[in-house]
This record gives sequence, structure tokens and C-alpha cells, in this order.
Amino acid sequence: MARVLVGVKRVIDYAVKIRVKPDKSGVVTDGVKHSMNPFDEIAVEEAVRMKEKKLASEVIAVSCGPTQAQETLRTALAMGADRAIHVEVAGPEYETLQPLHVAKILAKLSQDEKADIVIVGKQAIDDDSNQTAQMTAAILDWPQGTFASKVEKSDSGLTVTREIDGGLEVIKTKLPAVISADLRLNEPRYATLPNIMKAKKKPMKKVSAKDLGVDLAPRIKILSVEDPPVRQAGSIVPDVDTLVAKLKEGGHV
Repeated sequence: MARVLVGVKRVIDYAVKIRVKPDKSGVVTDGVKHSMNPFDEIAVEEAVRMKEKKLASEVIAVSCGPTQAQETLRTALAMGADRAIHVEVAGPEYETLQPLHVAKILAKLSQDEKADIVIVGKQAIDDDSNQTAQMTAAILDWPQGTFASKVEKSDSGLTVTREIDGGLEVIKTKLPAVISADLRLNEPRYATLPNIMKAKKKPMKKVSAKDLGVDLAPRIKILSVEDPPVRQAGSIVPDVDTLVAKLKEGGHV
């Protein structure tokens, strides 16, 4: 049976209104509610379902970040993961942590843990990069099934239904493989109180990027983070001729 490694990220909660720092160097994170990235919740759910179907022998949750990332890992453990690995990244290094760094960490841990499947959310709702799964697969030289809306076991590996612009695409991959979870893959379960209590006793290992031989020097420099421009108020016009005239005035036609 397969061993599954699941990446989970601690992000600002989806219901929180994002505020840009006055110096435009990033967004305000202090004193702001955080939770597990919603797409990563779907990834954890899929891994746990694989174990329930006897397709996986073990589910290992991984998160890169400060000490608070352990809360996100405990959520994954309460959902059904067997153990967790916290890759501690704090301070300035965490602020400049990029998908390439995370991909290198996941690739190294996949080899160390002898994982057969790596599942991550297709993207994080904070930076929307949508790069980690693809980069991890490239580093490991494994096949990848991105934007997965359905994952099934086949004789030689996995059959993955992908969401693409034109509809759905079905691919077959051999194992080991990397999967990224799309929105319609499943409906994540809520962690029950008994499972939350059990999660506190499940093993969590702490390592550093240095232990894994991963250099966290940033490859990209963020020059400025700004609020989107305020949308102008609309207006009602009496007829089509007035509409066309206004569009011409604004240089739209």
C-alpha cells in the first residue's frame, strides 16, 4: 500500500479582510486569524479517504512555517493523518519563503519518508502561486496530476480526472506521483472533538530546512504590495444611444 505525504499551509483565514501594511511590503498578519489553506484541507481529506479505502498505509502531514504552523498540523492530524512533520521556518526567512523552497523541502521529505504519493492543494489562497505541486514533481522527476477533481486507483497507478479550461481531462499516472487537489475533488470533513483530543497524542517531528539541505535564499524580491484600485460607481443610462456615446467618451469603443 502507498504512503501519502500531504502538504498543508497556514494562511490568513478566508473570511478575514486583508489589510496591506503601510510600507507596502506585504499584508498585516499580526493578530489576524489564520487557518489551514482550504485547498490543502481537500488534499488531507483525499489522503485520509485513500487510507480508509485501504489504498494507503499511512498519511503524513507536512507544514513549513513558524511555531503556529503546528496548529495547522494538529488540524490535519484531527482529520485523520497519522503523523506530522513541522519544518520550522521563522522570521525573515518565512516572509520570503517561496514555492520553490517548499517544493525542494517536500521532494526531500518524500525521499526520506519513502512516500509513493504527494498531495497538495492546487494553490494557496494567500499568494495564489499554483506552483508547488508542479515544481515538486519536476524536482523528483515524478508524473503529476494537477487540478484533480477525481482520483481513482488503477492497476499501474492512478487515474486522475483534471479540471481544465475546456472541461475535464482524464490521465493515467504511474506511482510514485504528485497530485494537486482542485475544489471539486471532495468535501473535507470537520474534525470531531474526540479526534481533536487524539491528535494531541499523535507524533509530530520538528526539522529545519538546513537539516534537509535546502537553501532558503529568496529567488524573487517583492517590490510592492498594493490594494486593488477602488471600483468606480456605475450609472444607469436611458437608452442605447446614450450608452454608445458614453462608451466612446471613455475610449472603450
